[in-house]
Amino acid sequence: MSNVLIIKHGSLGDLVQANGAIEDIKRSFKDSKVLLLTSKPYLDLMLRCPYLDGVLIDKRLPRWNLFYLFSLKKILSRYQFTHVFDLQNSSRTKFYKNFLLRNSIWSSTETVLESGQKKRDFDQEPVLDRMEVQLRKSGVKTEKIKNINLSWSFVDIEKIVKNYTKQEYILIFPFCSKKHPNKKWPFFKELVDKISEIYRNKYSILIAPGPNEINEAKSFNAKIVLDEQNKPINLNQLITLINKSSFSISNDTGPAHICSHLNKKGLVLFGSHTSAKKVSIEKEKFRAITVKNLSDLNVDSVIEKVKDSLN
Repeated sequence: MSNVLIIKHGSLGDLVQANGAIEDIKRSFKDSKVLLLTSKPYLDLMLRCPYLDGVLIDKRLPRWNLFYLFSLKKILSRYQFTHVFDLQNSSRTKFYKNFLLRNSIWSSTETVLESGQKKRDFDQEPVLDRMEVQLRKSGVKTEKIKNINLSWSFVDIEKIVKNYTKQEYILIFPFCSKKHPNKKWPFFKELVDKISEIYRNKYSILIAPGPNEINEAKSFNAKIVLDEQNKPINLNQLITLINKSSFSISNDTGPAHICSHLNKKGLVLFGSHTSAKKVSIEKEKFRAITVKNLSDLNVDSVIEKVKDSLN
C-alpha cells in the first residue's frame, strides 16, 4: 500500500476550505493511506476527518533549525510518500519539496502552471478555483472540492448551549488575528446593542472567543460561550455551534469560512485587504458586505442586511 501526503498548515479558514480537496484526493487514492501534515492547533479536529488515515504535526520551526529539519525529514521518510499534494503553496512547502520530499511526485500551484503563466497571476484567481485546477491537472477527479462536507466534525454540545440560551441564537465573531488588524470592523459593540434591541424576544446573542479573546469578549453585551471547564470551546464544538445558529456576523476569519461551507445564514465584512470572490467565501445564504475601508461601514447598513435575512 502506498502513502500519500497532503500539506495544509492552516489557517483555520484555509483548512476548512481544503476539506473538499482532501476528500477528492482520498477518493482518487482509495487503496493508499492518505496523511495530512498540519499545525498542532488543528490536530484534534483533523484526527476525526474520515478522509484521512493519519495526521502529522509540523512545528514549523525556523529553517535554520537544522536539527528540527532533519528530524522532520526522518519522520516523513518513514512513509516513503509516492505523492505529495501541497495545498499550502508557501515558500516553506516549496523548500520542503527540494529538501525533505525530493523523491515524491509533487503537486502544487507551480507544478500545474501553463507555459508562460506566472504564479503571481494564477494566485489572483479564487482559491477554490485554483485548488480545483491544481488537483485536476494532477490527475485527481474533483467532485467535492466546492461541495465541502463538515458533518463529520459535529459533536454533542446540547449541555453547553443550554447553559447560555433556550432560544434560537445569533453568533457574533468580532475578533481577528493580531497580524491582520485591518480585517477588524470597529463597530461590533454598537451592532450587538442594536440587534439586542430589535430581536431580544426571539434571539440570544452569543460570542465564542478563542483562548486570547475572552477578555475582549467581556466588553460586548452578549453571552460568552465557554465549555464545561469554563475554557474556550474546541474546534469541533465551534463548528457544531455555528451549524446550530440562526445567523452569524463575522470579520474575515476562520469562523466565517465555517459558516460559509455549512451554508448558514450570515454576513462577513470585508475591507480592501482582499475580496470575497478571491477567498471563495460567498454562498447562497452567506453573503459579504464589501467596502474600501471598514471604518466607513456604518452599523445601520449592516442592520439592514441582517433584517433582510431574518425578517
